[in-house]
Amino acid sequence: MSIRRYELSDFEWSVIAPLLPNKPRGVARVDDRKVLNGIYWRLRTGSPWADIPERYGPATTCYNRFVRWQKLGVWDRLFEAVSKAYDGGVQMVDSSSIRVHQHAANVKKGVQKQPRLGTSLQADAWGVHAAD
Repeated sequence: MSIRRYELSDFEWSVIAPLLPNKPRGVARVDDRKVLNGIYWRLRTGSPWADIPERYGPATTCYNRFVRWQKLGVWDRLFEAVSKAYDGGVQMVDSSSIRVHQHAANVKKGVQKQPRLGTSLQADAWGVHAAD
């Protein structure tokens, strides 16, 4: 399997693999690495679950495993382990640190912009005919 943009590296997989729940049941599970790559693809692209490429397995498997592992706290353990493995070398950008355009930055809270004096808000003033 060739590595793609949103897929786990071999190093990341070596850190994550031992932490995954492994409860073998009657039906063989879809490969965890493939499913994780599908989940990460979905989270990084923002696409709907149904749009996950087929190479990552069924979209329902990715979704169900994501939700199940969320309830079990698996994601917290995975992120903590990867963070420790990189020893602080991973950085993320939070959208709240992105500056607003200069025209939107100075608007006061609670102030509603009023139309200029002499401006009519009637439909006929703008050349629009009222519905009959």
